[in-house]
Amino acid sequence: MKNMLALLAVCLAALMSGLEISSVPVILPVLEKEMQANFRELQWIMNAYTLACTAVLMATGTLADNYGRKRIFIISIIGFGMTSVMCGLAGSTLWLIVGRFMQGLSGGAMLTCLIVILSSQFPQGKARSRAFAAWGITFGFGLGFGPIIGGMLVAWFSWQWVFLVHGVIALLTLFLALRNVVESHDHEARQIDVGGLTTLTVSVVGVTYLITQGGYIGWSSLQARLIMLLILLSTTLFIGIERRHPHPMFDFSVFRIRPFSGALMGSIGMNFSFWPLMIYLPVYYQSGLGYSSMATGMALLAYTLPTLLMPPVGEKLVLRFGAARVIPLGLMTIGLGFVLMKYAVDYHFSLLPGALLAGTALGLTNTPVTNTTTSAVTPNRVGMASGIDISARLISLAINIALMGSLLVTGVASSLQQLMPTLVDSYRMAEQIAGGSQVSLNPEVAAQVLTEGFSGVLTYGATGVGCLALASYLLFHLHPKKNNRKVVPCSD
Repeated sequence: MKNMLALLAVCLAALMSGLEISSVPVILPVLEKEMQANFRELQWIMNAYTLACTAVLMATGTLADNYGRKRIFIISIIGFGMTSVMCGLAGSTLWLIVGRFMQGLSGGAMLTCLIVILSSQFPQGKARSRAFAAWGITFGFGLGFGPIIGGMLVAWFSWQWVFLVHGVIALLTLFLALRNVVESHDHEARQIDVGGLTTLTVSVVGVTYLITQGGYIGWSSLQARLIMLLILLSTTLFIGIERRHPHPMFDFSVFRIRPFSGALMGSIGMNFSFWPLMIYLPVYYQSGLGYSSMATGMALLAYTLPTLLMPPVGEKLVLRFGAARVIPLGLMTIGLGFVLMKYAVDYHFSLLPGALLAGTALGLTNTPVTNTTTSAVTPNRVGMASGIDISARLISLAINIALMGSLLVTGVASSLQQLMPTLVDSYRMAEQIAGGSQVSLNPEVAAQVLTEGFSGVLTYGATGVGCLALASYLLFHLHPKKNNRKVVPCSD
């Protein structure tokens, strides 16, 4: 019974993590109207969480090993609950962004700890398999149903409850974890790679800031050049530190393992295309098609629900055809889904077929990617490989949230300039349209330019994930005799 209640605590934490990723995009157009948030602020409301998760991810495992997995898990639950309430009570976009960053710190720590707790508290065999299956289903439920849950909370209560609800869940999770999670340590734990952690964080934050603010501050300005120099310097230092550190968080030698690198292209590809688009789909549904928050949540369900239903099928496909075929094909199919959505936008068809195809392909690809990155390395490097996998996902997500937003604004501005050559500040108006603001334009014209900008975003997503699919295929098949082996998922 104690283990079952501990598993319930872990599953509730996973539910909060999944909901926080997929429910917040639904409220972005509402935040624009109620908090007068501009487009760049909306981007940072999402990216503050992602960047904070990335910053704390690699350090949390070491802290948990040294100071106790349960202790760090408890601290992260308390932090997540408090910062969620802070976000719900925020009276300005600045405080909401700060709250989201702090929420991301605790959320990243919580997600790392719950995986370690599952590994330490549940023995090998059926108990561990069932525990990980329950965690995966709950996390997938949060991701899949997050849009409709967020839409319902906005429709029935207010946008604040998308955050405040986590305070209630966190209290129940805390009660269960305090009484049932068993404390554990790793007495051979290593020191935190502070230098690598710091330089990587500076590089990612710098790139994200430059993408979101470059059009505003001027790409050729002194400020932009200084930021580029800082990014280059921190990236160079990161590579140097990791190559010399006795226990690096990024061991570059694993990239020579072809199955690992091929699967890592899958991690990057899914977060290059599928998940960053999730941020901008609600804007298109509400501002381009006139959907309500509730209707938007229902529409997004077609995009996210297959990611929950398809993983078991993905495991069976890997057993039969091998990860070297399933992962590249899954990425290519995500790209095909984006192509269908692009044509649906261009010719005013339903997004449903493309959304279902992309979501199904991601559901088929996700589990093979995770299994392959961890099984391609020796057992003593599994933790490091998993850390690289998750970091690649979060870094790709953060950068492409910014890139897709920049492309959306640029596309809308270009369309505005063609329709209205005398418009003085087309870029600023494009930001307002891309953020869902009401502007002094004919609603049909605003919807048209938003549609054209969104079409460009879909083209970018399809092209990017297609290139990564090709890279994954080449990495897997460069040495067919060595790398075409099948990766078998965890079994009883």
